[in-house]
Amino acid sequence: MKLLNLQRRMARAVMTPLTPSERMRRVAPDGRPMRAVAAEFIKPNDRLTSFERLEIYNRQYWFRVLSSLIEDFPGLRAILGDRRFEAMSKAYLVDSPSRSFTLRDLGARLESWLTKHPRWAGSRQALALDMVRLEWADIEAFDGKSEPPLRPEDLRENAGPSLRLRLQPHFRLLESRYPVDDLLLEVKKDEDTDFASNAFTERHKRKRVLAVARLKPAPIYLAVYRLDFSVYFRRLEREEFLLLRALEGGKSLASAITLAFRKSAIPIAERPANIQQWFHNWAALGWFCRTDPGPSQS
Repeated sequence: MKLLNLQRRMARAVMTPLTPSERMRRVAPDGRPMRAVAAEFIKPNDRLTSFERLEIYNRQYWFRVLSSLIEDFPGLRAILGDRRFEAMSKAYLVDSPSRSFTLRDLGARLESWLTKHPRWAGSRQALALDMVRLEWADIEAFDGKSEPPLRPEDLRENAGPSLRLRLQPHFRLLESRYPVDDLLLEVKKDEDTDFASNAFTERHKRKRVLAVARLKPAPIYLAVYRLDFSVYFRRLEREEFLLLRALEGGKSLASAITLAFRKSAIPIAERPANIQQWFHNWAALGWFCRTDPGPSQS
């Protein structure tokens, strides 16, 4: 048996969903007995049969990927509840099994999958999708590349209508309908509070999720970025968001400003001061990098 064929057969067997009692299935997806499948590429030893040895890997795979989704999406878990989140995770992993060497990528397709399977979130679908987008942006910001930032003085020296700016590779812009940034921070805080009982923590989560779900949807603009090895969420004004998105899309400074203020209620006389302050803040936070990518750094 060639190595690639062996790897693929092993992967199919290991990724086969467990039974409700969290044991390996007796029948393979192709209808054959799993014991026969295991015997084709795993030898028994003096303590375990081929099936029992394969079952160890099968169970550990599922325990690890499910725990990884719990770690990466605590906000979505709070919205759906523990049982529904676990069931959803299993359904997602059956449709979108791991295809990467790193567990970091496990939830990369979760937003699109949840969009196609709205029954899991039900009436909280919009809230759930907002949360998934934020949590995935959190992951990308945490380990995304970082390049030497432009300083405020660099911007002052090079400012002009035709200036084009690059945003840090780890920087993400999000538009949500619910305050999922506040909700996620509260969920994470609850999980980090050692002295709180599980019952109290779960009640607090449910109450907070219910309060957020009852809110009337309204646009919220967010920047997700990394600074000093930590990820932060920063709310933006609508014009800030539009300006940054235009710059991210490659627009010149003049074009980006025009797009950002096209339907703005900010008085024209106040706009220059706003723009100046925004750029000062953005540069101080290191959101911009050189237009010619230099060596990346973590």
